Amino acid sequence: MIKTSDLKIKEVVNVVDGKRLGAITDIEIDIESGRLTAIVVPGPGRFLGLFGRNEDVVIPWDKISKIGVDCILVESP
Repeated sequence: MIKTSDLKIKEVVNVVDGKRLGAITDIEIDIESGRLTAIVVPGPGRFLGLFGRNEDVVIPWDKISKIGVDCILVESP
């Protein structure tokens, strides 16, 4: 088991291009099933989640390759 607070401190890395996407800012949960459906990371150009106008990037749960000790590997276009 992993806590959502543990997820939020891990760095998200895209395995497609090797870019760091940042830390998780939010999660999406299906209320009916109680399952996590997606993670949300800040869009490109945002600084500390405060400055910038880009939309957040929503990464579906099935695009998560691996949750490691200090990072989460995802497949994001």
